[in-house]
Amino acid sequence: MTTYYTMTKSPVGDLLLAGGDRLERLHFSSGSKRKPAEPDWCEDRTPFRDAMEQLDAYFAGELREFQLDLRPRGTPFQLSVWSALREIPYGQTVSYGELARRLGNPNASRAVGLANGSNPIAIVVPCHRVIGANGKLTGFGGGLPVKQHLLALERRARQPDLIASY
Repeated sequence: MTTYYTMTKSPVGDLLLAGGDRLERLHFSSGSKRKPAEPDWCEDRTPFRDAMEQLDAYFAGELREFQLDLRPRGTPFQLSVWSALREIPYGQTVSYGELARRLGNPNASRAVGLANGSNPIAIVVPCHRVIGANGKLTGFGGGLPVKQHLLALERRARQPDLIASY
């Protein structure tokens, strides 16, 4: 199967989107986990129109839940962690330990952290919503400033809900 890719601009830098009939990767152009396009991939924006539109809406504070067909590739454990990440509500955070408890294995916080760090579809699978048990931001493939930006974006976008509820 052919892998297609494109680069798109965002407030946190250029993003690499890649996949075939579904989104398989979304990587930052900066940070410790940046990944370039592979030499055998074909550049084409067409397969990623929905993803780019939804990313634009997310960064504008208008989208809280992505509706995209995804195909992350990983171990069964990684897939279970990535699925659990998608259940963390917009604008909220959980610790690695809490995520491990939600998965039924409270002693697996380090394994959860490793799986979180291997997330191939950043932002859409919101690994940025996982923080340390002490409430501090911990490692992030796009860099901690990007993680801070994403969490701040979600906090700001939630504020109208708080005001409207009074």
